[in-house]
Amino acid sequence: MPLAAVWLLRYLVVMCLLLHSFVLMTFCFHHAATTCSKRCYCSETENGGKMMRCSNLQLTEIPEDIPNDTRHVYLDFNLITAVPSNAFAGLTHLVELDLSHNEISHLDPGAFRGLGSSLQFLDLSSNKLVNFNSDAFEGLRARANLTNNPWLCDCNLQMALPRVDLEPASLTGIVCQTSDPEDIGVKGLAFLLEPEIDLCALMKRTTDVAMLVVMFGWFTMVISYLVYYVRANQEDARRHLEYLKSLPSRQGKSEDSSTISTVV
Repeated sequence: MPLAAVWLLRYLVVMCLLLHSFVLMTFCFHHAATTCSKRCYCSETENGGKMMRCSNLQLTEIPEDIPNDTRHVYLDFNLITAVPSNAFAGLTHLVELDLSHNEISHLDPGAFRGLGSSLQFLDLSSNKLVNFNSDAFEGLRARANLTNNPWLCDCNLQMALPRVDLEPASLTGIVCQTSDPEDIGVKGLAFLLEPEIDLCALMKRTTDVAMLVVMFGWFTMVISYLVYYVRANQEDARRHLEYLKSLPSRQGKSEDSSTISTVV
């Protein structure tokens, strides 16, 4: 067989192996990105992408293997207690996220980071959320269901609400189960619908009182120092006066000596 034919045959074999490896790697990556999370049920949506349903599976945390092309995720009726930062990073096509009927009591800052441009509906109803963390919703403009949570309405909540970009109607789902101060009269009310209530008034009064106490403390210290300074100076003046009183007798002896010298 001619040498050129041998080299050509070797070249074709190598190219076939490389092509086969490339196809195999592409298939693996595609499978890793689109396969369904373990124990969950996945199906194709009409608009393309996946719908992943993990409802009522006794899950205690957010799955880490959600396919990147998922558009709808249902994690309702599980035992999830928290949503960590970047829990849904990479899901740039996610339109709907259902986390209702869990045990969620804490949302880390950036819990829904990366979903601001795609997510349209977020369901956090029937959980155990007490404190509203605006940093968890950074950049999120979705419509959210926040009902049936034991919300604590306090000054922190009142200051946090203006910092979120959620659809305004979403915040009407924050119904006060407890409040601070307790006698403010917002229990059982949708907090956003009570704009005349100022939960920060007590904190402002407390701050004013604290400032007055600090000012009084400084004033007391200054007065105490002045009293001490005056008393110390009085003691020095008394000693100096006693010293001066002892001088005339010595001065008199000096004058007598001068007179005797003159007579002589």
